[in-house]
Amino acid sequence: MDVLVAGAGPVGLTAAIELRRRGVGCRLVDRLPERMPYAKAVGIQPRTLELWDRMGLVRAVLDAAIPMRGQLVYVDGRERARVEMSLPGDVPYGFAALPQNETERLLEEFLARFGTRIERNTELVSFAQDPDGVTCRLVGPDGEEEVRAGFLVGCDGAHSTVRKGLGLGFEGGAFPEEYMLADVVVDWDLPHAYGVRALHHDAAGALDDLLVCIPLPGPGRYRASMLVPPELSAPPAGEDGVAHGLEGGRAPGLSHVQAVLDRLAPRPATASGLRWSSVFRISHRIVDRYGDGRVFVAGDAAHIHPPTGAQGMNTGIQDAWNLAWKLALAVDGTAHPRLTASYDAERRPVGEEVVGRTVRHANQGVPGDAGDLTTVLMREAQLLVGYPDSPLVRPAGPDGAGPAPRPGDRAPDCDGLIGRIENRPVRLHELLRGSEHVLLLCADGPQAPCVPELASLTGGLPAGRLTAYAVLTEGGTAPAWAPMPVYLDGRGEFRRVYGVREPTAFVVRPDGHLGARLCPPAAGELSAYLSGVFAD
Repeated sequence: MDVLVAGAGPVGLTAAIELRRRGVGCRLVDRLPERMPYAKAVGIQPRTLELWDRMGLVRAVLDAAIPMRGQLVYVDGRERARVEMSLPGDVPYGFAALPQNETERLLEEFLARFGTRIERNTELVSFAQDPDGVTCRLVGPDGEEEVRAGFLVGCDGAHSTVRKGLGLGFEGGAFPEEYMLADVVVDWDLPHAYGVRALHHDAAGALDDLLVCIPLPGPGRYRASMLVPPELSAPPAGEDGVAHGLEGGRAPGLSHVQAVLDRLAPRPATASGLRWSSVFRISHRIVDRYGDGRVFVAGDAAHIHPPTGAQGMNTGIQDAWNLAWKLALAVDGTAHPRLTASYDAERRPVGEEVVGRTVRHANQGVPGDAGDLTTVLMREAQLLVGYPDSPLVRPAGPDGAGPAPRPGDRAPDCDGLIGRIENRPVRLHELLRGSEHVLLLCADGPQAPCVPELASLTGGLPAGRLTAYAVLTEGGTAPAWAPMPVYLDGRGEFRRVYGVREPTAFVVRPDGHLGARLCPPAAGELSAYLSGVFAD
């Protein structure tokens, strides 16, 4: 077996899908007997939708989810803000909401297309690694089993067996407050596509009550978050000192939800149709490293924090994607030795930023002077995540200055590309869909010297590892023949969005981040970049 993934939440499922899509042998185990019917994480960020587009899953998610148009904020009984969550036009997806159990169902069904299913009632209890692989001990319905894997990925949550087995540090703290969650129908006259955040402060100005309602699919359905009333309060139950997540045995009832609505709802409101409720606590912690040797952690096994801004699950999904494409190359022997080590170098700074930001926002709220609203929303949408200091990134030359995307940044989308056969313009992200590395060569014509030079270089890699496209800026029609597929930048959007002033090549990684910006696009520069990703 190439890879064992422990934990079949959205993060583990994403890791398994990305491995299987690339032909990697993978087992996915989970100690739970079935998928839990809990709303839990419900926010789907635009960046996650972009990744699911590359995966081929996004249409099923869009059909099941509902849009998040904005947020209504009330403080001490008065409307304080109405935030419209709109993004620039070149961002292909907006904000969405979908219960976590539905997200898991869609991911699980997609994984089954590759012949892999979750092995339920199966728990990883220990492991030991050596230079050639990882020996894992599983306990399942048929008893104990010892399996050998090339790599182990721990997506097993805040109380991760993999994290403990690696001896990783997990420093941080806990919030003293207890909260309750409820998947419930709320009858009021507020617009359903908007989240509602209602806060109350005591005479000294301290927050003493709150209500957060996030819309879910279904008439009037919300996931409501509230402070726990005294009768449901209990000491922390963290078995390993990590008090984070749902706690059993103290499910709030409809009357508890209604009491909060009576105190804080900005309009008369009635709660009904309670599907699920729970009490939960919040901690904030992050590991001191994201892996060791052949064993890695992702998602809540690596970082936990407040749910402010729906960052947790989405950050974990990006962890899994970042790691999976690198493991796939390592499994088939085509990865540079440093490739898997770059997972920690790229993702731990992201985890640190998310933990710090969500803790600040939980304590202080989102500051009014946090910057212009578009930048704030782009950050919350996770579209500003980048890896500028990654060892895999090739620094840009002088032409990469200014607002243009730089190596390490997300590769932005743009419209108006005209192909040789399509009868309609296509978006750039359509060309990236389902691909591994992609070379985008922006030049004035198919006979520019750099076009055949780079085209010949791309043929030296294993099949499917690098797809090349020429984006031409002159001529009214794409030529019938060129050394690589050709698209015309019909509206000049590619040149504008990517800040191209002269012939330039971009390498887009499998996770949709720019690995290199080459200006001029010399074959030697491209070869140097690729030699840092692929084995000699």
